[in-house]
Amino acid sequence: MPKIKFPEKLEPFKGVILFAVILIGSNFFWKYNIKGDEAFSLDSIVSLWGMNISAPFNWMAKHVAHLSIFILNVLGSEVILKPGNIFQHSNGYTVQIVWACTGLKQMYIFFCIIAFYRGPWLKKLWFIPLGLFVVYLFNIFRIAFIIGAVEQHPDWFHFLHLYAFKYSFYLIIFLMWVLWEEKIARKTATKNISNTEVE
Repeated sequence: MPKIKFPEKLEPFKGVILFAVILIGSNFFWKYNIKGDEAFSLDSIVSLWGMNISAPFNWMAKHVAHLSIFILNVLGSEVILKPGNIFQHSNGYTVQIVWACTGLKQMYIFFCIIAFYRGPWLKKLWFIPLGLFVVYLFNIFRIAFIIGAVEQHPDWFHFLHLYAFKYSFYLIIFLMWVLWEEKIARKTATKNISNTEVE
């Protein structure tokens, strides 16, 4: 990866700036190229440049719904899962799992951040799958927690869904990037510089 030269005053913040640029860039690419992923109906189509890519979103939405209901039932919740990925509590309150609930967008963003950031590719080959698994687990926790919480506190839904867990997702991604930067990328760069000086 070619080295990017920063002004001296910005050099200490180079890593954070690159993180932000990749994060924003990948977000914009998704927003303006992936259509239909935020629809409130599973009957709509997710497309990329006109191509129907609904299949992985549909599969993941069902997977998240079935795994979440399993976890909630094990924990003692009496919530039921109805056709269309709709969770229904005994009080009648319902929550539907749609494509935006799959965590696929966050997985894509994490992939872009590590793939386009500096660091050895051999280590990216194991760090990226590990990070994707962390994002996947957090998403399952997020969905199960929200569905469980709204049984007694329906008014919490919008705060948990639109704010608390939305930004927690990006915090998780940021912390994994910090781990990559501090423990892998920077150490590798320092080691390469030391080897160059010795030669």
